[in-house]
Amino acid sequence: MTEPQPHRVASCHSDGTGAVAPAGAPVVALVGAPNVGKSTLFNALTGARRSVGNWPGTSVEVGRGAWKGRRVMDLVDLPGAYSLDAASPDEELTRALLVDVPACELPEVTVVTVDAAHLARSLYLVSQLRELPLRLVVALTMDDVARRRGITVDAEALGRELAVPVVVVDPRRRAGLARLHDAVLAQLDAPVPAARPVPAGLGEFELADDRFAWIESAVARATTQTAKPGQSWSDRIDRVALHVVWGPLLFLATMWAVFQLTTTVAVPLQDALDTFVAGPMSDLTSTALRGLGAGRIVTGLVVDGVIAGVGMVLTFVPLMAIMFVLLALLEDSGYLARAAVVSDRVMRLIGLPGKAFLPLIVGFGCNVPAIAATRVLSTRRQRVLTALLVPFTSCSARLTVFVLLGAVFFPDNAGTVVFAMYLVSIALIVITGLLLKKTLWRAMGSEPLIMDLPPYQRPTLSLVGISTWIRLKGFLQTATGIILATVVVVWALQAWPVRGEGEFADVPVQDSAYAALAETVAPVFAPAGFGSWESSGALVTGFVAKETIISTWAQTYAVADPEAGGDGAELGAELRRSFDESSGGHPLPAVWAFMVFLLAYTPCVATLAAQWREIGARWTAFGVAVQLSVAWVLAVAVFQVGRLFW
Repeated sequence: MTEPQPHRVASCHSDGTGAVAPAGAPVVALVGAPNVGKSTLFNALTGARRSVGNWPGTSVEVGRGAWKGRRVMDLVDLPGAYSLDAASPDEELTRALLVDVPACELPEVTVVTVDAAHLARSLYLVSQLRELPLRLVVALTMDDVARRRGITVDAEALGRELAVPVVVVDPRRRAGLARLHDAVLAQLDAPVPAARPVPAGLGEFELADDRFAWIESAVARATTQTAKPGQSWSDRIDRVALHVVWGPLLFLATMWAVFQLTTTVAVPLQDALDTFVAGPMSDLTSTALRGLGAGRIVTGLVVDGVIAGVGMVLTFVPLMAIMFVLLALLEDSGYLARAAVVSDRVMRLIGLPGKAFLPLIVGFGCNVPAIAATRVLSTRRQRVLTALLVPFTSCSARLTVFVLLGAVFFPDNAGTVVFAMYLVSIALIVITGLLLKKTLWRAMGSEPLIMDLPPYQRPTLSLVGISTWIRLKGFLQTATGIILATVVVVWALQAWPVRGEGEFADVPVQDSAYAALAETVAPVFAPAGFGSWESSGALVTGFVAKETIISTWAQTYAVADPEAGGDGAELGAELRRSFDESSGGHPLPAVWAFMVFLLAYTPCVATLAAQWREIGARWTAFGVAVQLSVAWVLAVAVFQVGRLFW
């Protein structure tokens, strides 16, 4: 198994493969440490919809966009890096693109984002870049945070000390962007400056001391402290948020509130959409198709397939939107970054560094980018173990199924049920990690967590909107892509008679090829209480994408009784009947067992592809075997124990 190869920026004399700016546009690199606003600045300058996060690892891939103005430039967003002394794959990539390339492939200008509130720390990367023959522009962010802390940075004085243009920007509010554009244009027309002279013969530590002395001098001449340093309100909040006891409790309470608010607000909206899709929308479509002379097959595919399947998934859009808005508010406020610190002790317990929790946090949104985010870890063994644990995080696709089952079987406590599944997800990660540490990863030690925490700040409407749309668009793309393809396949199998006297597209679903195939799998799940062909068939399609479980159920029950209308109440009644029959009169433990299996087994084919790319085929196959084994054993245990009490 080989390590992922670094992405390379196209040569400045090539055709710029992957760039969105016109051919021949000057290449401008955007670099900076995590949490200084680099990706936010990239989005503001290019209008891109790149994911923005308050932790390292969310920008591992190289992003590109057209920076438009008086001159269009090809802006390249490099992975976050504290310095050019690479300690992780993302920092290795940034170093490779700024240092280890031929001169003609270097960016024409490099924009370095620097945090005004932590100026000395942010300037270390600038000091290293000044030792190279590069045109530089410093984008000074977080100036408002610095001023609230009594720190005033004189941008002109700082520019003189660094011998680099310095521009104050606020990417969250789109301030200073025009001045930054002008500064970069001026650098494009200027000759490449001489590198900062460094005394010859210095060792590694002596060179670092020289850089720190240069930084200290620049900071002393360019900043003033107008108030005595004291404990800020952000520090006072962190006394609770990062407390060894209150911190985890606050995090759990916050997430419970998110899930409770999501289900409380979204379920009525979801019901209204479901009623519209299953009623007027289906009726109008059927009438229109008959008016156009469409036959039974076309009408069945569109109404019982696409509308019943994809339409049911799309009713979850309000729920996903509310969830994503709440998470974006927590993220933009700076709170979610504290989760890594809170979880550091747990991560070290299973032999992983605290920052391994950051890809896992990403996984609660989607497992695919979480797998890629494991590149932030410093060793391959850490990356492989974390990539194997990511699939146990409850992604947003599973959330839709949890909410449906919670609303049907636990209508008064749906939010608490969803929250409980997230607790189970965390427990699975810890327990599986401990087992792997005691077996295959016995020699791997942990390391302390070192990271910058972003300041608490008031979320901005634009950034919350962008973050929400990025996630919601991914959900919609899945619904219109993979789910649509799955819906068509499921409909074709359900329309294909293999017993009885039905004809194609006019057959009871229990006599279809779909039911026959599902029945061959169903006995495997009988000990877990959901050994019906309806549930087993949905789990098989869920292997493609978890949202397809809902669409498959909707298709199954709509096809089973086309005259019933297939509304949300009908689906709920059918689910209750199915689980009651398969569990022998113990539907509630069977539902819990189903949700546990859904949580633990392979997330989707896209996650498998991401794992294959990052950790290789052998570890991916090993992970699938572990997930299926853990899922089945836990599901059986939950049902067999649960039926003693329910």
